[in-house]
Amino acid sequence: MGQLCGRCLQLLRDFAAVVQRTSAELLHGIKECLILISNCSCLKQSSSTGRRLYKPILQPHERVTAQEFLQHIETGFEMSPLGKDPLEALRTLAFSENPGLQQSAALYYLHMSQHMNVPLPVEHLEPFYALLRSADLEVQQMSSLSLVNFLLEGNKSNREAIGAAQGVTPLLALANSYDPRVQQNAVGAILNLTQSEKIQQVLCKEGALPILTLLLESPDSEVQYYSCTALSNVAANAQHHPAMLRTGNRFLLRALVSLLSSSVDKVSSQACVCLRNLATSVDTQVEIVAHNVLPKLLSLLASGNKDVRRAAIALLWILSQHPRNQDALTCAELLQRLGMLLSAHKMDPVIAGHTACIIQNLSLSKNRQRIVESPCVEGLLQTMLSTDVQEDSLHYVTSCLAELAKQEGATLHMVQWIDEPLTKCLVRLAGQLEHTEPSFQAASIIQHMLGHEKMMLLLKCHVKETQAYLKNFLTHQEIRFQQLGISTFCRLQEDPEFSLAFRKSQMTKLLEQVRQQTEETQELLRAAICHADS
Repeated sequence: MGQLCGRCLQLLRDFAAVVQRTSAELLHGIKECLILISNCSCLKQSSSTGRRLYKPILQPHERVTAQEFLQHIETGFEMSPLGKDPLEALRTLAFSENPGLQQSAALYYLHMSQHMNVPLPVEHLEPFYALLRSADLEVQQMSSLSLVNFLLEGNKSNREAIGAAQGVTPLLALANSYDPRVQQNAVGAILNLTQSEKIQQVLCKEGALPILTLLLESPDSEVQYYSCTALSNVAANAQHHPAMLRTGNRFLLRALVSLLSSSVDKVSSQACVCLRNLATSVDTQVEIVAHNVLPKLLSLLASGNKDVRRAAIALLWILSQHPRNQDALTCAELLQRLGMLLSAHKMDPVIAGHTACIIQNLSLSKNRQRIVESPCVEGLLQTMLSTDVQEDSLHYVTSCLAELAKQEGATLHMVQWIDEPLTKCLVRLAGQLEHTEPSFQAASIIQHMLGHEKMMLLLKCHVKETQAYLKNFLTHQEIRFQQLGISTFCRLQEDPEFSLAFRKSQMTKLLEQVRQQTEETQELLRAAICHADS
């Protein structure tokens, strides 16, 4: 293509300048035209008529009431229930259509909830309910926060009064608010209401369960926590379980299992608590395990938060109770984690007790050999050594070890770990009289390991203490103690050292006395049976 000559280029420049100047003049003309039209009175009248919105007008009596109420607060406000006239003023403000007046009433309730230590008078409830139904966001925020304060621990009378259906209905509506503060306050107030079993009935009747269940998926972790805790309180009452599980085709279980993966410790911990409270039936326990809950629980058991670990181990204990779950739970990863828990937290009675119960439950399955070969046995022995006899967890630890000791494979494994401190601990536990179950279980563990030379050698260092607890067992009122004492005596008597010690301590004479008592008891029983038959 050829190039334009100088004359043609100049013509194009002149044309562009004309267009630019004309466009500017056109735009200016358009603006002037629009300004003239907008200033016309006809357009102003039609516009204001077409776009007129309703605005609440401050009535004369409301203005006077607001001034008098403000004067009352400024001159004589002592956080005590209002008299008749000021109460009427509060009622006027609360039921006003003016947001500013409603805010004044809401502010009064907020101050009252923070400073008044007496129950909220019944006559104050009606205006308060009106504020809960307000469309104004600030009123909602202050009123919902007041409600949380009114329902704090110790304000039982407030809880019962506000928990009536008239107070619950607006509260459930606020729980669906798009404002985070309002929603948190509303759900927190619902949580406080669930402390009462009576009000739980009202909440369930008014439709709180679907609302709380859906709020478990809220992006706000505080709302998740309050909702989950409220559901945990309701789930503590088994009569509510059918309604809770029926919501959304058992959506609640899936939502709670999902919350176990929450990065917020108190949320995952509370999800464990709620699942534990719901898992009272076999079918629910099996369903929870079927939701692939084990990997999530393994992660929680490794948490650095004590409450999370405790909540997770307590849920696992519930789930391990039924045989239908035991095979699914008895995996190498779980057994490894349980052994590590006992090793790292053997001084924690909650961890020790629940872990021992879980191991004992799982040992009843066909996979018991996995338990024998896992770190669990060593963990249980070390926990027994570290646990004070006053702790209830010691009962569960010794009971689990005694159950495992009945299996020869487990006994062999236990003998590998047994040493002088553990032997001394077992003999000491068997000899103490205050706590009968740890005493019996410790003696049972000793009796099952006597067939191994290592145990016999270790026990020879405690001949005197062993004889002492055997004497207690032989004279014990419970038959099971006598039988365990006799069987242990027979096995020990095969050893020359123990046999000699028994002869010197007149143990044989004591056994003879037991035999005579047994024969006398048998004769009495025969006589009683014959008399009954005749």
